Amino acid sequence: MYSYKMKGTCSRKLKFEIIDDVIVSCAFESGCTGNLEGISQLVIGQPIDRVIGLLKGIQCRNGTSCPDQLARALIKYKNERAAENNTVEADGAHAAE
Repeated sequence: MYSYKMKGTCSRKLKFEIIDDVIVSCAFESGCTGNLEGISQLVIGQPIDRVIGLLKGIQCRNGTSCPDQLARALIKYKNERAAENNTVEADGAHAAE
């Protein structure tokens, strides 16, 4: 389960799980319960790149929104995963030398 602290929104935290680049669970902590539960249900089963494309840049207040924060969290998740993969590949390359 991946956890992300929301910034600039009523919701405080977001938790989600991804398997094979597909969102399998998503839950927001606090905020507009009905809307956030609806967003969560809509993104489950969707590829992360599709969700990022749909939600990134949606505005509510403070230059962001809960959907935008979800997109930002997914981007952060992807970047961290890519960095981990690069580290593993680099470690493997050194081990082979």
